[in-house]
Amino acid sequence: MSAARLAQAARGSVSGLPRAFWWLWTSTLVNRLGAFVATFMALYLTLDRGYSASFAGLVVALHGLGGVVSSLVAGVMTDRLGRRPTLLAAQTSTAFSVALLGFMEHPAAIAAVALLVGMTSNASRPAVAAMMADIVRPEDRVRAFALNYWAINLGFAVSATAAGLIAEYSYLAGFLGEAALTLVCAVLVFVKLPESRPDRPARPEGASSAAGEEEPAIGLGTVLRDGRFMGVVGLSFLISLIFTQGSVGLPVAMGSAGFSPRDYGLVIAVNGLLIVLLQIPVTAFIERRDPQKLLVVSALLAGYGFALTAFAGPVWAYALTVCVWTLAEIVNSPTQMSLVVRLSPVHGRGRYQGVYNLSWAVAALVAPLMAGFLIDRYGADWLWGATGVLGTVAAAGYWLLMRGLSEGDAGTGTPVAGGAPAPAAEPLPAG
Repeated sequence: MSAARLAQAARGSVSGLPRAFWWLWTSTLVNRLGAFVATFMALYLTLDRGYSASFAGLVVALHGLGGVVSSLVAGVMTDRLGRRPTLLAAQTSTAFSVALLGFMEHPAAIAAVALLVGMTSNASRPAVAAMMADIVRPEDRVRAFALNYWAINLGFAVSATAAGLIAEYSYLAGFLGEAALTLVCAVLVFVKLPESRPDRPARPEGASSAAGEEEPAIGLGTVLRDGRFMGVVGLSFLISLIFTQGSVGLPVAMGSAGFSPRDYGLVIAVNGLLIVLLQIPVTAFIERRDPQKLLVVSALLAGYGFALTAFAGPVWAYALTVCVWTLAEIVNSPTQMSLVVRLSPVHGRGRYQGVYNLSWAVAALVAPLMAGFLIDRYGADWLWGATGVLGTVAAAGYWLLMRGLSEGDAGTGTPVAGGAPAPAAEPLPAG
């Protein structure tokens, strides 16, 4: 492709999106430039502090448990209080808790503050996704979510390399650096982002209701009874369980094999770098393609990409396996996020996003426990074999679920599992 065509494709990818989206995008980028705790927690505990892989897995799991709690609470806050207040509360509390974690010495204190960090750092996710859905037109959402994911990984590619070097000299500097950049995000949100929560429409005149009765609110029970949506959440959990091994299983396995934090930082930076280079052109290619096929293929690439790690020896071989599962991320993330938004009713986006993010939070709880147990008891090869099995199961699940969704009958108020009608949402595009 010529330089002129590449430039035209790039302009097409970024054009037409509102100013508020770009401030939200900038906040995401700055936040990920400071990412340290989630990436280097396992190495910090095993190499710097001398704890076992099982204890490191327990602490990272507590970090994930915090995310489980905050996903639901933050989802409700996003709908009730608004997107902006939830973001500000999450980011300021994250900055404080991350800085505090760097000074903890006792194992129990480390575990307790890791739980707090997990709660605060995951609380912003439902608000970010809901705000993005509010301010971006439906036809632009796949592209917008892809650009946001691109920002996440642009920041990650830089931070993983820099943090790997910083970790060889001072882990505390990494904790404080993340805290400072998270505060910068809070300032950006406070200064540049207006509230985007849609007003609930008034009840039409003549509608049957008691005098003064408001339109029934969408509760968490509504979300949990939405069978189609919960199917997506379950499959997202399997995919998340695989991808989370990039930050929990992979660093522990590489550390056990004699590699340094710098080696791991360079290997995992390949993930962010490839997404930076390929996310926009790949998204342009997949934007109008059948989501069923995209999700099935991405699940297989994720599972078997990690499974190939069992055969890696030198650093470059680990980097090659990262290339395989990174392609799965590039395809899966915007496709699945767009699907989640289209299945979510406008006035329940916060709760729906909270439950969806619960899949990642629960995976962040389970994945380190799984990795620590398998590596300590049986060796890393068993962990990588398990990811191949999970990828196969997820691919089959997507194929079965999307047979119904691709027919355009989802999100239209048709009955779902549990006998309750699904709340009105935006129809899925034709495959």
